[in-house]
Amino acid sequence: MIVDEKEIKDLWKEQMEKLMNEENEWDHGISAEVKEGPADCIRISEDVAALKKMKRHKAPRLSGLAAEMIQATLKWTYVMAL
Repeated sequence: MIVDEKEIKDLWKEQMEKLMNEENEWDHGISAEVKEGPADCIRISEDVAALKKMKRHKAPRLSGLAAEMIQATLKWTYVMAL
C-alpha cells in the first residue's frame, strides 16, 4: 500500500497518462432512440424565471456570457416574444 503523498501523485499521473494515451477500438455503432411527437415547449415564464435566478457578479462560464449580460436582454426578450 502506498501512503507517501508524492508516490500517490506519481502513481495517479502514470495511470492517467496511460489512460489518456491509449487507443481504443470503436465499431462506429451509435444508437439513439427517436423521439416521437411534438418537441417540448419552453414557456416565456420559465425562461424569465431562470434568468432572474442567475447569480450576478460571478465569472462567466465557457460561453463567455456573464449573468448581467444575459439578464440585460431579459426585457428585450420578453417584449420580442409578445
